[in-house]
Amino acid sequence: MAINPEVIARTALRLLTDVGLDGLTMRLVATELGVRAPTLYWHVKNKQELLDAMATTMYLEATGGLEAPGAEVSWEDWLADGARRLRRTMLRYRDGARVLAGTNTTHPGMFRTVELTLRTLRDAGFSAADAAEGYPALLHYTIGFTIEEQARTGTAYGEDNPYEPGRLERSIDREQFPLTASMVGHIFAPDTDAAFEAGLRLILTGLRTTYLR
Repeated sequence: MAINPEVIARTALRLLTDVGLDGLTMRLVATELGVRAPTLYWHVKNKQELLDAMATTMYLEATGGLEAPGAEVSWEDWLADGARRLRRTMLRYRDGARVLAGTNTTHPGMFRTVELTLRTLRDAGFSAADAAEGYPALLHYTIGFTIEEQARTGTAYGEDNPYEPGRLERSIDREQFPLTASMVGHIFAPDTDAAFEAGLRLILTGLRTTYLR
């Protein structure tokens, strides 16, 4: 099998299931590919470049086949669908959102997605500057929510998972923090799909009311 950045990235993404981001090393990826670690350095110089390649692979999975919205599709629905696709892609991989956060992705596919997004918002009445300011808010919400969502699986804690149902509620002093105690089940809602949709509506409503006066 020919070794290239895409093959290396997909191998590393598969390994996340077993070792997570913190356990992922260049040596481990090389072993999985049946080569020595120095071979990888011809293609990715260090772990950060490996993460960049992994993030690029995930981003292209999430945006593959993306086209501008049709006449019957609102800009809100188009953006919301893109955010859902990105979240679903990150959730396919253990620590997927952490991999994507803060990485440097310069693939033309990424710039094409940004261009389509800016054009869609401009056609909806946003200025180019407002579109460029507003779109990252949605992107960062999606990645940040999914980081928290994946962290709440408690995988990093082993058997001592602090996110087990009811455990957080029992740790709160109800006399000292009555509102928090009564609302903690809503703040850390177990239905993460519904929670994501609620936040998504807030972001999209905020974009409309802020920029489309």
